[in-house]
Amino acid sequence: MGELGRRAVHASGALAPLSHVAGILTWPQVRYAWTAIAVLTLVMEALRLYGGLELALYDRLTREYEQESVAGYALYMISGTPVLWLTSPTVGVPAILMLALGDPVSGLLSSDELRSVKRPRVLVGMFAVCFALAIPFVPPLAAVAGALGATVADGIKPIVRGYVVDDNLTIPPLAAAGLALALAA
Repeated sequence: MGELGRRAVHASGALAPLSHVAGILTWPQVRYAWTAIAVLTLVMEALRLYGGLELALYDRLTREYEQESVAGYALYMISGTPVLWLTSPTVGVPAILMLALGDPVSGLLSSDELRSVKRPRVLVGMFAVCFALAIPFVPPLAAVAGALGATVADGIKPIVRGYVVDDNLTIPPLAAAGLALALAA
């Protein structure tokens, strides 16, 4: 499963906003469903880290550096929750899609290199994918601003107190901020 499985799980997060776009769920239903899954995720992550919960799935889907720390999938859910609650679908849908679909594409382009700033081709690829994900929902200037926020979050790895801030935590809020600011202008 490995890397392909991780990317598939990442992309599965697109189902929540796309279910709204398809008219399957209302925006409040998306919010509640995401929040319920986020709570379940946090409970499972706490059990994994502190309660001895061992599932083969964790071995396949977590990276080595996540074995003793909060895994990316939990950060993904943590960052998406306030974005969904604090934004309208116009902002929330593309912000979550940028994480769910843009980030895995960026990972494929970067070959999982650990760099503080990603290579220019990766940044351009991430920006292009995120712009394409946003443009069906917002005007071009807002799509640029949202894609720029997501690209900065994905492409620059800040270090806080010796810890690299995972882009699963930063892509949705920075993308949403870019989208919202541009729409408000």
